[in-house]
Amino acid sequence: MSDTLLFHKTYRHPSSKEWVVFVHGAGGSSSVWFKQIKAYKQHFNLLLLDLRGHGRSNNMFRDMMKNPYSFKSVTLDILDLLNHLKIQSAHFVGVSLGTIIIRNLAELAPERVKTLIMGGAVTRLDARSQFLVQLGNFCKHVIPYMWLYSLFAYIVMPQKTQKESRLLFIREAKKLCQTEFKRWFKLAADVNPLMGYFKEKEIPIPTLYLMGSNDFMFIKPVKEMVKEHKHSYLTEFENCGHVCNVERPDEFNEHSIQFIQQHQSSL
Repeated sequence: MSDTLLFHKTYRHPSSKEWVVFVHGAGGSSSVWFKQIKAYKQHFNLLLLDLRGHGRSNNMFRDMMKNPYSFKSVTLDILDLLNHLKIQSAHFVGVSLGTIIIRNLAELAPERVKTLIMGGAVTRLDARSQFLVQLGNFCKHVIPYMWLYSLFAYIVMPQKTQKESRLLFIREAKKLCQTEFKRWFKLAADVNPLMGYFKEKEIPIPTLYLMGSNDFMFIKPVKEMVKEHKHSYLTEFENCGHVCNVERPDEFNEHSIQFIQQHQSSL
């Protein structure tokens, strides 16, 4: 595989021409979708990928190591992969920070995106999360990054029912090196300006937000955005936290697959 291509895995359906692309969040990897594969591959072709510096894309992009990451460069990695695989357009499923990346992809190349599924979507950092990012930026050179990441994981996913999601993300984050973590951490500072722009400019692409009612840091701004955007819809899972595809996989799969099929026939 090329050093400039993301690590990826495909599951091909015997008859469907529809592709679904899964994009994980910061600190995760394609393994966070393990509860989606069985249900999705019955209906669609699947593409799972590891973002640069994550999972099995960890040793790639050595020529880019000196450059800071941007949402644009991370998004272009995915477009390069789609071009390589000759996937003209697809449905995109993201979780956490991955939702920003797929929304940005829809901005850069709207003709490639049929629908967006936004799980545990990050649409704005509130005052508390901004404080944590600033604290992390201040401390990232002196505190081991896994301490910082574990702290973030506990703050975003604090409840007992979120333990599986929390441990999964901490385990995956351990595969990141300190330098890589710092590059991704810096991206957090770009979230609010970018999402402010996205809130102002709606795109005419069917978008489903799947959120846990206990995702206290992120659910309120999602509700505000859905009210303003006529192509956006929200399904809320009761007693569920941030990583709803892991906590409530059956409901996540049912609602998202149904949404894709519903809009696939109308596209």
